[in-house]
Amino acid sequence: MNPADGVLDRTHLVGIGGAGMSGIARILLARGKAVSGSDAKDARSNLALRAQGARIAVGQAAANLDLLDGGPTAVVVSTAIKEDNPELVEARARGLAVLHRSEALAELMAGHRVACIAGTHGKTSTTSMLTVALQRCRLDPSFAIGGDLNESGANAHHGSGGIFVAEADESDGSFLVFSPSVAVVTNVEADHLDHHGTVEAYTAVFDEFLGRIEPGGVLVACADDPGSAALADRARDRGIRVRRYGRDAKGPEDATLLDYRPEGGLGVARVSVSGQELELRVAVPGEHMAGNALAAFLAGLELGAPPTELGEGIAAFGGVRRRFEYKGTAGGVRVYDDYAHHPTEVAAQLAAVRPAAAGGRVVVVFQPHMYSRTETFAAEFGAALAAADEVVVLDVFGAREEPKPGVNGALVADAVPLPAERVHYEPAFDRATTLVAGLVRAGDLVLTMGAGDVTMLGPELVAELERRATG
Repeated sequence: MNPADGVLDRTHLVGIGGAGMSGIARILLARGKAVSGSDAKDARSNLALRAQGARIAVGQAAANLDLLDGGPTAVVVSTAIKEDNPELVEARARGLAVLHRSEALAELMAGHRVACIAGTHGKTSTTSMLTVALQRCRLDPSFAIGGDLNESGANAHHGSGGIFVAEADESDGSFLVFSPSVAVVTNVEADHLDHHGTVEAYTAVFDEFLGRIEPGGVLVACADDPGSAALADRARDRGIRVRRYGRDAKGPEDATLLDYRPEGGLGVARVSVSGQELELRVAVPGEHMAGNALAAFLAGLELGAPPTELGEGIAAFGGVRRRFEYKGTAGGVRVYDDYAHHPTEVAAQLAAVRPAAAGGRVVVVFQPHMYSRTETFAAEFGAALAAADEVVVLDVFGAREEPKPGVNGALVADAVPLPAERVHYEPAFDRATTLVAGLVRAGDLVLTMGAGDVTMLGPELVAELERRATG
């Protein structure tokens, strides 16, 4: 019997097209469960889910709970679903089991050895590296990731190997329902204060996460990040086994980064793991990605993967959509897209991009994400963006928040310590492509950056540059 038999036999997912929800639907369908769902608008992921047998409605209404014969045995929602959503209201009226997305995922993990990757930054990339490496080792893990793997185009999979790898989301504390035997924390830095309220509360939720590690389990933590290193110290004091990674990792079971060098658009890391030196090749540039590779390597060892094949698997990792994703070249200008939406992520990605620019200018098009984050970190965003040669700042992508008076992209643009002629605030999204096309020249590298709809600009910019080159 599958662990998810019973409550998830017939599941309706509200907002089924989202990254987390579509992954759960994919796994349920692979396990032979009946799945229905709805979304405010159709999504690319829904095409594949329909092909697997899901019944999906566009638009949300109480009647959607009758898409499945016999109706659902459970309704799954995310934090983004409001209490007055008609499908949630109907589910409660019928007395149906209502599960948060993380609770449904925890049900799917039952009966597996679980590895959860948490942290303020790098979760998706590290989870993806570990998944691809374990696949290379023929361990066929189940997985649920917040982005699509370039290798398979999928964000989730029902595997046969008895291992479940999952990205663990701390933004709303929902990762506290998981019980990993291998927990990875890439870093702990202030974020999601719209939910947690204070830096102290945000940090405290990671301490609670330590309590979710199974007896005999292990914490894999970054030694170079102050928040993660302090968490590792507290875990050790609680009797939890800890393996650290990074330049400052010095313990007998740790993974120490001895050297990192960019090489042909990739990265090569010389590391020492438990006293043995080896070389890890990382297909995605940047020392921060080498750190993610070390985290994945240690987690893979803990899950029983052989070291040689594990290293080969990390080298085979080709990236995740929206993580320095190549969009095209036109007029001698290369265009990439990236999900970075926190100052530390922006700084790390721009540092990684500089060698890839090969002497050309780096032009960044940044879209702030959420009014609360923009207000809190405007100065830090400005400082991080100064690593580019030309900066275009769009207006705020509000996500689930209502606008805040005086909080807009200009706060970030005004904080960039570059000459005024190199910093551009463009509040009209539909004018951004024309603006950027007029700024760039052959040899430039353009990076669109943010967690919102800025991702649409990459293909539009390539098309506009092609038009200008041939017109």
